[in-house]
Amino acid sequence: MTGIIDVGGGMRDIYGAGVLDCFIDNNITFDICIGVSAGSANLASFIAGQRGRTYRFYAEYAARKEYMSFDNMFRSGSYFNLDYIYSVLSDTDGEDPLNFDALEKSTSELITVVTNAHTGEAEYFDKKNIIKNDLWAVKASCAMPVACKPFRHDSKEYVDGGVADPIPVEKAFEMGCDRVYVIIPRPPLEKNHEFSYLMKPFLKDYPSVLALMAKRPEIYNRQLHVLDEYVKDGKVVLIAPDNDKGLNMITKDKDKLTAYYHKGYNDAKYIMQNAEP
Repeated sequence: MTGIIDVGGGMRDIYGAGVLDCFIDNNITFDICIGVSAGSANLASFIAGQRGRTYRFYAEYAARKEYMSFDNMFRSGSYFNLDYIYSVLSDTDGEDPLNFDALEKSTSELITVVTNAHTGEAEYFDKKNIIKNDLWAVKASCAMPVACKPFRHDSKEYVDGGVADPIPVEKAFEMGCDRVYVIIPRPPLEKNHEFSYLMKPFLKDYPSVLALMAKRPEIYNRQLHVLDEYVKDGKVVLIAPDNDKGLNMITKDKDKLTAYYHKGYNDAKYIMQNAEP
């Protein structure tokens, strides 16, 4: 079986949207699709065959204050309005609905990675949890600490899947994949930044998340080293830019975002032409 992982990364993951649109254009599919944070939304549209849909979310809708803004933060405590993005826009009566029927009929499995806000453990939800007009699992996976309040579902609270399992390549192999494509929408370099103690007031009720955020560079770097070994063994094909062009997780500049989308598309085209089968 073949797998693909999109690790997310806020607005930077328009790069992943470009990669996946290139695969749609070339009729490339995967048995197992694992999405972390924004990567879960990218892959839902990919499996549904909706070329260009995620591009619109990053390059067009994100400019709206309803999507992400400090106004949202003051009103609700979340910079990103996950209900606006994944309900108002994405429901069947929304402006740009996800094709739930195509997603359900696809033979590709979708795994959404979340972090339990109280245990600090990664949890993995399959396609059964991508419910028509209730994208709760995607919202949970995208709930970045500080930028979003923890997402509540069925009496549990969740935060961004990348907190506990930022590069879930081991999960893909556990599920039986022989080869995995991994999208990282920024140069895959070791993280060395120190933990920001400004996070403490926001996460005082979630000590497990706070502890994970403090160890995040260590977790990410360890997984990056594992990924490198799989790349050397030919078990993983890494798709990542050599430069992030100054984009960050909340970039709204449409020209920069569009250029990054095309970089993802072209990098995927290069990989298809040069990667060993």
